[in-house]
Amino acid sequence: MLNPIHLRTLQECVRTGSFAEAGRILGYTASAVSQQMVLLERTLGANLFERTARSIHCTPLAERLARRGREVLGELETLEREIRAMAVGEEGSLRLASFATANARVLPEVLAALVSERPHARVQLDEGEPDEVLGDVLEGVVDAAVVFEYDLDPRCWPSELRTEELLAEPLRLALPEQHRLADRDSVALDELAEDSWICTRDDTAGGRVLVRLAAAAGFVPNIVFRSNDYGVIRDLVVRGLGSALLPALAVPDEQLCVKRMSGEQPCRRVKAIYRPHNTNPLLPLALDRLAKSCAALSANWPPAEPE
Repeated sequence: MLNPIHLRTLQECVRTGSFAEAGRILGYTASAVSQQMVLLERTLGANLFERTARSIHCTPLAERLARRGREVLGELETLEREIRAMAVGEEGSLRLASFATANARVLPEVLAALVSERPHARVQLDEGEPDEVLGDVLEGVVDAAVVFEYDLDPRCWPSELRTEELLAEPLRLALPEQHRLADRDSVALDELAEDSWICTRDDTAGGRVLVRLAAAAGFVPNIVFRSNDYGVIRDLVVRGLGSALLPALAVPDEQLCVKRMSGEQPCRRVKAIYRPHNTNPLLPLALDRLAKSCAALSANWPPAEPE
């Protein structure tokens, strides 16, 4: 295989017509240049110069190789710049995954910051529940995923992954505006024992948590509507069709009758999971932006109601 150093030296030899002058420009001795050209000729199996005691004469083969070598070296330099840019995160790609409510409330700001700071990098986002994206993180399909677990429905994440908590979302009670307790600042869950409830599917963590909280409060919730879309759940609550338990990220900024639960405050914990040996230089930047975005969000949530 041709040596790029030899090609660079050949270019100067052809341009100057002298081993000594080529060496002066490149910082070699004339002898070192001569040795490089001998090695290049051995690699090619052909002579590149007609040599006399006092001069060299380039063959057509040397001129062609120098001309084409310039193109090759230019490509190598371009490749080197690209790889260096990728190594420091100026270029390259980053693929993230997250669940719907975090995609709506957290990821837009994070993605905008990443694209602004690394305009030549490719940043992608997929959406899925924790069980749907976990395998992609393990297999390296995505660099990191934003996932969740509830205090009352904890998970054991694979030991091969690193887990960083981003925020703890308090769970809130969403009530119809005409609800008898709508004027209260906080509501005890057992006060809603006779309510109709709107909830996520029974195979979801959110569904299990509602049942467990209700059981601790001494009742079985009457769940009349189920949807995994918190937008649908909110709309049903607004129409007076029942009450709901919402994690804070699912509580919109617009008007909705939302109350704190009195007593102990259960949480949904949002976490970032990623492979600890992932060398993507964009990953630390993404994790930093995620942490800052989540910290800003949680700072605006009202404090828990004291007992």
